[in-house]
Amino acid sequence: MAIRTGLVLWALRAIGDRLKPPDRSRRERGDAGFTILEILVVITIIGMLIGVVAPAALRQLGGARVSVAKQSIERLSTVLDLYNLDMGSYPTSEQGLTALVEKPAAATNWNGPYVKGDKIPLDPWSRPYVYRRPSERPGHEYDLCSTGPKGDASQQDMICNP
Repeated sequence: MAIRTGLVLWALRAIGDRLKPPDRSRRERGDAGFTILEILVVITIIGMLIGVVAPAALRQLGGARVSVAKQSIERLSTVLDLYNLDMGSYPTSEQGLTALVEKPAAATNWNGPYVKGDKIPLDPWSRPYVYRRPSERPGHEYDLCSTGPKGDASQQDMICNP
């Protein structure tokens, strides 16, 4: 029985020693933080990641705006086709896209407004679409274009109806 009691006491002391926090000196307790070098390394790595990821994200954003502009031009082209069915012709360059929102003078079959709201939508760069009738391109009755990301009205940068 004495041997069993001795083993139990020995086991309890061993467990108690493991549960006790280690005796650490004051110097060891002060080393719990990060050094300035470690912080600088982490900041450098984060900066490099941002430098690699940001340009790719901006390219995606630019591509998305071009895609939205093409879809908006197709939608406005459909609306212009509805206007043509009602009125018998597309709006003139002087009437512009405003004819889709406001009834033109002497229009008898106007069934508008053809777009929601009281304003013509803007392109993804918050600029008005360019509308011309007659078209400057062969085989088209009108031109409906966005000036694109640069806002330049040169033909190569414009996004136009197909």
